[in-house]
Amino acid sequence: MPTKKQVETLLKTIPDPELGISVVDLGLIYGVTVAPKTGMVTILMTLTTIGCPLFHLIADPIKEAVGGLPGVKKVDVDLTFEPPWSVELMSREARIQLGFD
Repeated sequence: MPTKKQVETLLKTIPDPELGISVVDLGLIYGVTVAPKTGMVTILMTLTTIGCPLFHLIADPIKEAVGGLPGVKKVDVDLTFEPPWSVELMSREARIQLGFD
């Protein structure tokens, strides 16, 4: 079973489909929970706006990648808008790349 850190590292390789920047660097990932006994990984994430239609274009690659890790039996990607996403959640590199810094 992967560690939380291993899942977080893998998530850094998954890009937002519109921006091409990782979902981690965009600040979309709020939390990762790994339950070794059940083989369950739960990822809590947000989107940049409530009306964003891209949830499945982001969640499906997350489920596929994380689900491919040894020992993972199920991946849930839970969507929340609390707290709301803001530019401050992005990594400095992402802000620079998008012209916010």
